[in-house]
Amino acid sequence: MDRAQLADFLRRSRSRLTPTDVGLPAGARRRTPGLRREEVAQLAGMSADYYTRLEQRRGPHPSGQLLAALARALRLTDDERDHLYHLAGQVPPLAVGCADEHVRPGLLLILDRLYDTPAQVISDLGDILAQNALAAALFGDVSGQSPMERNIVWRWFARPESRALFLPEIHDRLGQLHVAQLRAVVATYPDDGRAAALVRQLLSVSAQFAELWADHDVALRRGDTKTVLHPVVGAIELDCEAMLGTRHRQRLIVHTARPGSVAQERLELLRVVGLQDLRSPDPDPRAAVG
Repeated sequence: MDRAQLADFLRRSRSRLTPTDVGLPAGARRRTPGLRREEVAQLAGMSADYYTRLEQRRGPHPSGQLLAALARALRLTDDERDHLYHLAGQVPPLAVGCADEHVRPGLLLILDRLYDTPAQVISDLGDILAQNALAAALFGDVSGQSPMERNIVWRWFARPESRALFLPEIHDRLGQLHVAQLRAVVATYPDDGRAAALVRQLLSVSAQFAELWADHDVALRRGDTKTVLHPVVGAIELDCEAMLGTRHRQRLIVHTARPGSVAQERLELLRVVGLQDLRSPDPDPRAAVG
């Protein structure tokens, strides 16, 4: 690990970004260009103290999960992401046949611009890779959660209480869709060890998953309509569209309310209230299972 070069690279990457580049309010006039340390830490889901120590050449060896979060927060390109891993003394996650969790800066820019629409970038395995502020307010902020807890398929079957976010009458259909999507991915990428491991873990913790897996249904999710039961603003009926990125193992999921509907009014209320009153310091058990 090259602490000096890592610190320099983090500082320079931070200095070239503005709050509006990453979907944050512009705020008051700044003394120096770029994001503040605490803003990078917020975007990466880590403590400001931990990030500060990295920039001061005294931080511990960052994990792969933390490096991936920093790469997304700093809007690094593929080459810059790899450089970050090398400076931290780690091998970039480029194993053949495995899903790459790095989200391209262009896709993150689109995500940030959708300020009035809940949107998330999700891998084909169901990992939530990035959320905009409205998606975090609607589904729950997953930025500080472990990789397994950010996987919507795992949460659906291993944490059944998370299903309370959706109408009970659509639970069976959503469960079937989760399994059918995973079935298709496993067949498409037979050498993906993460996919195989996820299936093994789900088979060991959920009899319902095992039953659905045995049905061998296959389907890729491209669009849907669902009602989200938000604990503050109430039921919100949303149309869901899944758009493929340049990396076809990642999808931009956009949820929209029909113009003039009650759902649109409630979504606007949620946007106004935002995360300032709804974010909890503890991990949200509702977190993004859709």
